[in-house]
Amino acid sequence: MPEALVRSLTPGVLGVLVRRGADFAAAEDAVQDALVEALRVWPADPPRDPKGWLITVAWRRFLDATRAEVARRRREDVVEPAPADVPDQDDTLRLYFLCAHPSLSPSAAVALTLRAVGGLTTRQIARAYLVPEATMAQRISRAKRVVGGVRFDQPGDVGTVLRVLYLVFNEGYSGDVDLAAEAIRLARQLAAVVDHPEVAGLLALMLLHHARRAARVTAGGALVPLARQDRGLWDVEAIAEGVEILQRALSRDRLGEFQAQAAIAALHADALVAEETDWVQIVEWYDELVLVTDSPVVRLNRAVAVGEADGARAGLAALAGLDESLPRYAAVAAHLREKGGEVEVAARLYAEAAAKATNLAEVDHLTRQAARLRAGGS
Repeated sequence: MPEALVRSLTPGVLGVLVRRGADFAAAEDAVQDALVEALRVWPADPPRDPKGWLITVAWRRFLDATRAEVARRRREDVVEPAPADVPDQDDTLRLYFLCAHPSLSPSAAVALTLRAVGGLTTRQIARAYLVPEATMAQRISRAKRVVGGVRFDQPGDVGTVLRVLYLVFNEGYSGDVDLAAEAIRLARQLAAVVDHPEVAGLLALMLLHHARRAARVTAGGALVPLARQDRGLWDVEAIAEGVEILQRALSRDRLGEFQAQAAIAALHADALVAEETDWVQIVEWYDELVLVTDSPVVRLNRAVAVGEADGARAGLAALAGLDESLPRYAAVAAHLREKGGEVEVAARLYAEAAAKATNLAEVDHLTRQAARLRAGGS
């Protein structure tokens, strides 16, 4: 059976163990053991009831772990026998809320979500984030201790869950797990259990961004700016699905930041060529996004849109007053200065932006931009 099926069953299995009385951390460890065993056994001997198989194996692993720590008599009084009938309910949403607990750091929440809800192993998560497995194991262990005392029925914050999923998505692909695709899978899962326009907005945003993935880099790994991407490489099915999901969300008239971002992405996707992009409408959506978030980063991106809609001078006016230490400030300023014909200033700013960038592909792109202008290129 495919690994995706095994991982998709994780929330339900973990929820059953927790509702049977298992501590969250111990239950999560037991479920991970069961998932590993499933990947080993199922290809040759697939079960008729995959979820039931996982619950049985995970519960046995939990009991075995408990026996190793507690005296037999005390153990039997505490954890045996297992309840005969546990209601078959979907605990996915509760697990999302638990893993995105506000007391966790963003990195810890992301790691715990990928493991407890996504069903990824510690090794897979470590490889995806390019950190040693021991480091990731410690991060997950600390996160589990933090949420260990949280009641499983305690209500959570949808906004926090969505921000965690968006962090996962923005990591993209950096190991043997495609985090962008994994975030979309988890967002679909979340949308299936919670009726909220911002959940739909985030799923739409992910689909619209992911649709452009094949055109974002050259064969050599160099970044390709949106205006120069081969739009024939865009995934039209993903775009159509994202737009449909977004339209349903917007029709509920409960605008949030992810819906507004998705609307901007949809306008980019709607243009057959870069020159047909409706920048005026994009600026209007950025105005809505500023009202919702009042984010300096949103204002920075709005300045780019204003520059495209109304010219470089207007874009630079929109940029004025923003903190120059903002990420990508120098890159945006460089783009607007170049658009206004200030080539030497733009080249200097591109070089400055390259020095501040942390992503290697972005460093390479900005360095090339500076070199192009210094060589008199276009």
